[in-house]
Amino acid sequence: MKEIIKKPWFLILVILIIASFLRFYHITKLPPGFYPDEAMNANNGIEAWQTGHLQVFYTDNNGREGMWMNIVGFLLVNFGQQPWIPRAGAAVFGLFTVLGVYFFTKELFSKKIALLSSFLIATNFWHINFSRISFRAILSPFFLVWAIYFLLLAFRKIKEQKPAKIYIFNSIISGIFYGLGFHTYIAYRATPALILVILLFYWFQNKEKIFRKKFLISVCCFAITTLIVFAPLILYFIQNPADFFGRTSQISIFSSPNPIKSLAINVIKTAGMFNFVGDSNWRHNLSGSPELFWPVGILFLIGVFVAIKKLIKKSTNQNTNTLPINAKASFWILISWLAIAFAPVVISNEGLPHALRSILMIPPVLILSGIGGIWLYEYLSLKIKYKRIFNIFTFIFLTLLVFESYVAYFILWGQNSNVAGAFNQNYVDIGHQINALPQSVHKYVIVKAGGVEARGIPIPAQTVIFITDTFTSEKQKAKNISYCMPKDNNTFYCLPEQKIINKIPENASQFIIE
Repeated sequence: MKEIIKKPWFLILVILIIASFLRFYHITKLPPGFYPDEAMNANNGIEAWQTGHLQVFYTDNNGREGMWMNIVGFLLVNFGQQPWIPRAGAAVFGLFTVLGVYFFTKELFSKKIALLSSFLIATNFWHINFSRISFRAILSPFFLVWAIYFLLLAFRKIKEQKPAKIYIFNSIISGIFYGLGFHTYIAYRATPALILVILLFYWFQNKEKIFRKKFLISVCCFAITTLIVFAPLILYFIQNPADFFGRTSQISIFSSPNPIKSLAINVIKTAGMFNFVGDSNWRHNLSGSPELFWPVGILFLIGVFVAIKKLIKKSTNQNTNTLPINAKASFWILISWLAIAFAPVVISNEGLPHALRSILMIPPVLILSGIGGIWLYEYLSLKIKYKRIFNIFTFIFLTLLVFESYVAYFILWGQNSNVAGAFNQNYVDIGHQINALPQSVHKYVIVKAGGVEARGIPIPAQTVIFITDTFTSEKQKAKNISYCMPKDNNTFYCLPEQKIINKIPENASQFIIE
């Protein structure tokens, strides 16, 4: 084991190869379909790049931070308007999150724990799945893990008495990553509490005047950079305060008849999602399965036990000249991340357990699993006489985790008929049927499916709109397509005509979205 750990770069390369395979293999085919939320992101992004009007916040579909739409639009305009293009972009961010987990964990704990943690996130269905879907949430763990890594690195460079330009540079890079994170997903807004926890630990555990002086300089550089990067969104919310809360007020437990009871139920459901019953939505999960494969779930519980034991144990001074924080504080930071990411999930009241809304918990959960795995390995190493056989068994176990993740995603989930329905493959098929018709034929798309509207058309139609490239009224007119919403007395309100019709013309083609 020690000989293997001496070659971490080779091992992290192997882990990244595994992670790349699991995130890019069959990306053009799986997931099937193109969910309307993905299509909405794409349509906003394409329009933004074609008009040159990139936005920090898009109000369609209950409002979304603009970064992902702008990235998606760039990819689609430059590389082709296919559903897999933005999904490949998500896979890139997922892949670099795996690498970020390695560096972050190594900074707080050890190379052994870092390698195992990055391997576990690389082979985790939960993270693989969202790395292959064009949802903006995949950006959140990416930016947060890299932001905290560079912040911790800056503090270590101060302790190592490196030149100011080094720790200031790392502080600025951290601020860039952290500030960009606010442009990703609403759950990210809880993370300042985590940053505060980190800063307090470093401040109180390093009382040397020279460290604290440099520490304050580093924090100021981080904070100013964060504020500059975050500023466009802050200004937008000042001008549009209702968009700051968006849909959160609609699904909050505080709008329920009994908030305390709702909170208790939500805590139980969310805590149980790791080992017992996970998200039942086929789009988010292998319906109902725990978010962790059961052996990894056991390692997670061991990791939690190790963390709690470390936290309640009497503190001993473990600082060295190059370590600005002790092991106990490292566990506090990790547990704080998990708790802070846990909070936005349990105060919501929709579809729990909710794997997507819990996405910021993925890094700390898998790092705790890595801690549990290393603890178990070292414990068993002391008990087992035949070390070579034990190491072979360990290698087989890790190989089985790769195999299990492949089977779970590409076979059990990917070949399940429910998945195509979850991603509205039928809407994609309608779009292709429309594209196959001559332009001279007038196409009427009857949108019976409900939902919030974008440009007067319910969101479920966004998939057909993306496939046919008819987001704007000009494109709808050019391609001879009308989107009609049923009204009273068997009438339809149609766009782009903006008029009510009594019936669909007999010589027209009709398609129904329901």
